[in-house]
Amino acid sequence: MKLMKHSKNCVPILLLSCFLASCVAPGKPVSATAQSGPADDSELVVYSNRPRDSWRVTVADFESQQTLTGASAVVPKPANPRVPASKVSANLSAKDSANDALTLHMTDAWYANLRFEGGTPLDLRPYVGQGVLAFDLNVVDLAKGGLAFKLECGSNCSRKIPYLVPARAMAGKGWQHMVFSMQCFVRDGDDFSAVTVPFALDASGTGEVAVANVKFQKTGTPNAACPDYKTVSVTPGMLNESWSVDWWLPRHLEKLEEIKSLQTQHLDSELVFIGDSITHNWEKDGINVWNRQYRKYHALDLGFGGDRTENILWRLQHGEVDGIHPKVAVLMFGTNNTGERGEDPRTTAAGIKRDIDELRQRLPEMKILLLAIFPRDEKPDSQLRKLNEQINAIISGFSDSKKIFFLNINQAFLTDDGTLSKDIMPDLLHPNEKGYEIWARAMESELQGLMK
Repeated sequence: MKLMKHSKNCVPILLLSCFLASCVAPGKPVSATAQSGPADDSELVVYSNRPRDSWRVTVADFESQQTLTGASAVVPKPANPRVPASKVSANLSAKDSANDALTLHMTDAWYANLRFEGGTPLDLRPYVGQGVLAFDLNVVDLAKGGLAFKLECGSNCSRKIPYLVPARAMAGKGWQHMVFSMQCFVRDGDDFSAVTVPFALDASGTGEVAVANVKFQKTGTPNAACPDYKTVSVTPGMLNESWSVDWWLPRHLEKLEEIKSLQTQHLDSELVFIGDSITHNWEKDGINVWNRQYRKYHALDLGFGGDRTENILWRLQHGEVDGIHPKVAVLMFGTNNTGERGEDPRTTAAGIKRDIDELRQRLPEMKILLLAIFPRDEKPDSQLRKLNEQINAIISGFSDSKKIFFLNINQAFLTDDGTLSKDIMPDLLHPNEKGYEIWARAMESELQGLMK
């Protein structure tokens, strides 16, 4: 979930310090299900001048894709593209010799991807324990773009390392040799015996990035760090995405000024909403409902598009609830932990609990109305919907019926068979005005009881 409004510059040093604070040492081990793989060479080459064996290079955006069969490939546009101005392409380029590298180009892209796929699935188990992923990277331009490195290890198994801040710092400095511990990609229980996408560049925005000499090695010394998937949801950090860095910190500063303005007028916010873009959009699609229902409380909307639990924690620790004394805080977030990382529900629930603890420490007299994460996707059997429901089952136990109250209003958005209608959430994630009407109405009785 993301909003792309606001266009102020963020602070690079703060972004870098935020990234470093949320990373673990490159070689820090992460346990995985014990697996034994067949004996193999010390290296497994994915790309060196050309893809291995029968593998192919695919370039894609979020609507279409194209195989690189010659010197270049342009992702074709559908008949009615959602982002007509975006362009994504790839071409053969040079590092040490002609055509020994691949360059990904993107312009105004919501999503851009260059990946290796289509060959016989690779058994990467021999490289998981002490192994590394190594490749050469040339960030030509990424001032308005984002970058991550990804591999896919099976159904619903996509492992990604976000790298926007350090990648931007590399821009214009030529080729760099990157070495990541394979533990950066491993979660407990993963099966790396039949990997179908051993490497991909995931990008967004506008930029140009080249890659060469991609390989796995059984041993190596990592020179780049990665987040610890077990603790990232509870480690405070700013939202570092290509579509957020220009507005996220400015919005935080604007909210601090909004609080100061209320204090200057000797007004206090009796009600505060804290969340991600679904909460953020009270200021957009839900504004009429907001003005009618909540403006009388001088309510604060502390929703930030794209936020995950760790981003909310950063905001709480940097003043967003300081100097206010609300009666009630309405909390609803976690779906971005699911959508962005496919995170273990227990890890997301731990992040939500950490945010609640932070609020309780700072505002001990305030009551918290914790909402179940709203339904997403059309059908109840979607993977992301099911993950969110598992989170809801855990966080329902956070209620103590004294200061913390849990409320699940999800059925109000759904038909009897669990279908989510585009009449309520046009993108099957964010409510329209009708959806905000439903939210306010379904929550009203509980909220009024707490406000009294």
